Amino acid sequence: MTFSLVARDPETGAFGMVVTSSSPAVAARCIHLRAGTGGVASQNVTDPGLGARILDELANGIDAVEALARVVEGTDFIDFRQLSVVDNNGGTATFSGTGTLGTHRTVEFNGAVAAGNLLSDARVPQAMMDAYQNSKADSFEGRLIDGLAAGQAAGGEEGPVHSAGLMVLDRHDWAPTDLRVDWDDDDPIAALARLWERWAPEKEAYRTRAVSPGLAPSYGVPGDE
Repeated sequence: MTFSLVARDPETGAFGMVVTSSSPAVAARCIHLRAGTGGVASQNVTDPGLGARILDELANGIDAVEALARVVEGTDFIDFRQLSVVDNNGGTATFSGTGTLGTHRTVEFNGAVAAGNLLSDARVPQAMMDAYQNSKADSFEGRLIDGLAAGQAAGGEEGPVHSAGLMVLDRHDWAPTDLRVDWDDDDPIAALARLWERWAPEKEAYRTRAVSPGLAPSYGVPGDE
């Protein structure tokens, strides 16, 4: 029903995640990032509250493995959940309960986790990880999208996907990139890639408007002079 990639950018310390699913608005439920702390994917039969709980544990200074273990141990219905965690040092941890749907797998490598359930092929997460790690894109967002697209090219889910999302969080407590395709009958991953291409040239201008509005460029709309 879902496949995702969550990672820490080793160059900037930013956290990012991409995700896609057959269900609507997947990013609203599954992406959980906190600057200087970590990234969590909460998916399968999703409990969105688990993301914040794991991030709270990471904020207390423990690593991904221990943070995940603490939440898994004290959570009802945990067998229905699939969780991926990356901490602020690039440490990783995963959990797939016995109720994880269909063909499922997680792959951890170098500050990143690829995970999926109801997959058409168990090799999908590895394809995502390989594409992300080997991407030549000039942005963290681009590398994440390359990973997601590779997962789809490797077979993706058993059925068609309809929603996708991308978030990157770096030095602020708000995300300078937060893009969602909540429903698309054709190709939500391609639509997400187009959204990133539209957003990328203006990302830093909108950041400047938040932190130093007097230095911000104009919007280029009528009346903005």
